Amino acid sequence: MTAIDTVVFDFGQVLVGWDPRRVWADDLTPEQADDLLHRVGFAVVNRRLDAGARWADIRPEVAAELGDDVRHLDTYLREYHRSLTGPVEGMSALVEDVRRAGVRTVGLTNWAAETFHHAAGGAPVIGTITEVLVSGREGVAKPDPAVFALAEERFGLVPGQTAFLDDSEANVSAARAAGWQAHVFLGAAEARSWLHSLGLALPAAG
Repeated sequence: MTAIDTVVFDFGQVLVGWDPRRVWADDLTPEQADDLLHRVGFAVVNRRLDAGARWADIRPEVAAELGDDVRHLDTYLREYHRSLTGPVEGMSALVEDVRRAGVRTVGLTNWAAETFHHAAGGAPVIGTITEVLVSGREGVAKPDPAVFALAEERFGLVPGQTAFLDDSEANVSAARAAGWQAHVFLGAAEARSWLHSLGLALPAAG
C-alpha cells in the first residue's frame, strides 16, 4: 500500500455544519424557508457563488425571478454566520490526530469567496489548516477535474498518496478519477476507520 502523506478535508458538512434555513428563522417558518429554497433554485445560486460569482453581479437576475423576496437572499449573504451550525462532532480531534501521525492536512472546499471568512468562526479547527483552496476565490469548484489538478499543483500533492474526505458522492468520484484515495464522509468515527485502513496510525476515538 502506498503511504498516505496528505489528508485533504472538505469543510462544509465535514468539519462544520451548515443549514441556510437558520438565517431566516426569525422571519420565515421552516416550510416557508423550504419553499424559498425551491423557488430560487438555491442549489444553483449557491453553486454559482461557490464557483466564483459575486452576489452583486447575479442579484439582478435572481431579483427578476423572486421580486421582493430577493431580500431574503440579501439577508443570507449578510447574516451568513447564522447558517453555520458548529463543528461536526469528532472532526476537530480527527484533524489533530492526523497531524500527530505526521500527515499533512489540507483543505479543499466549495465555498463562496464573500462568506469564507466566517468558516473558522463556525469550526475553529478550520483556522488551523493553513493550506486551503477555496473554490470561490479560484473560480472553479468541485467536482470539476480542474480543481483537483489545481490543488495538486499548488500544494504538491501526489494523487496516490493523497486521501480525501467529502460529503458529496460526485466530488468523491471526481477525486478518485484524479487518482486520489477518496471516501464519502459519513461521520467522524467512520472516517477515522477509513483513514486507519489506509495505514494512518490513528488512535481510536476518545
